[in-house]
Amino acid sequence: MPQLNPSPWFNIMIFSWLVFLIILLPKILAHNTPYEPSPETAEAPKAQPWIWPWH
Repeated sequence: MPQLNPSPWFNIMIFSWLVFLIILLPKILAHNTPYEPSPETAEAPKAQPWIWPWH
């Protein structure tokens, strides 16, 4: 059963992780979002009671 031979698959896995860590990860971390979230207000929202027609 050749799929149990770890030699080629281990090399593919190591190469894939190296590509991810060296090339893709810095590009992902350098990405800036266009809109920074604004801080929330200190006021709690006022709850409105639900009016259910029970009849």
